[in-house]
Amino acid sequence: MSETKHILAFDIGGTKLAAAVVNSDGGVVAEARTPTIADGEALYAQLESLGRSVVKSSGRHVSAVGAGCGGPMQFPSGVVSPLFIPQWRDFALRDRLALSFGVEAVVDNDAKAMALGEWWRGAGRGSRNMLGMVVSTGIGGGLIIDGRLLDGEHGHAGHIGHVNVGPDGPVCRCGARGCLTGIASGAAIARRIAEAQGSGEPTVLKAGATAEDAAHAARAHDTLAARLFAEAAAGLGRGIASTVSLLDLDRVVIGGSIAIEAWDLIGDGLETELRARARSAFTRDVRVLRASLGQRAGLVGAAALALRRAES
Repeated sequence: MSETKHILAFDIGGTKLAAAVVNSDGGVVAEARTPTIADGEALYAQLESLGRSVVKSSGRHVSAVGAGCGGPMQFPSGVVSPLFIPQWRDFALRDRLALSFGVEAVVDNDAKAMALGEWWRGAGRGSRNMLGMVVSTGIGGGLIIDGRLLDGEHGHAGHIGHVNVGPDGPVCRCGARGCLTGIASGAAIARRIAEAQGSGEPTVLKAGATAEDAAHAARAHDTLAARLFAEAAAGLGRGIASTVSLLDLDRVVIGGSIAIEAWDLIGDGLETELRARARSAFTRDVRVLRASLGQRAGLVGAAALALRRAES
């Protein structure tokens, strides 16, 4: 019987940091979360402290560190410049983690980590060709092709957030027009609310409203909020249909805060748009599932990244 290994896993996002000790069977031994703070070095100190606290709580020795972080980043060197963490630019995250914890560290995109976690121990189990998506502050993705996580030339394979789903759509933070991220992400919904308010469109939403606020308003039949979630759902359906057609996938697993908290507002519209566009023999049997690991998906996947590296 092989020895059980323990990995220190991080899931690093623009609004929260999570850390866990995960064993080589995918079990979470200890975990903790905290809001992301807005200073570069203080943010890293917060991350390091969170990691040390879960290692102490677990009572285990960790053999490696795995981290999922928002992009863009240099792959596989783990130098990160996350769009939603502007305090880190060209930040050598992998090297800093290795130095702090004295073991090998692996850093990859957080959506790829989520996809790998759900494929390994979640709703993607049994699939050989799968897209995993995070629909949250931003939108990202990861691909399992023929039973392996796909990296691509620059480590960005599966980044569905910048698939164009509407050439006349809103401008994305990347500068292009019509990206899925610019239509369906939490940040995009909040930005589009502000733009609509500025143009005088009627709504019960107040200045500074978030996607979470919009979800509550949509359930109360606010016209603006309902329209934005309907457009987000349609964009997700179009993006998934195109990706499935290109890559011959059998499953799509969606996680992230929007998927967790607003599925009642996007699920039916997503399926309707997907089925309207995915009619060929290559796409019509695809299944779309919600992530089953919840907030742990990125942590389990980050551990799997480190285990994968150790086995390669």
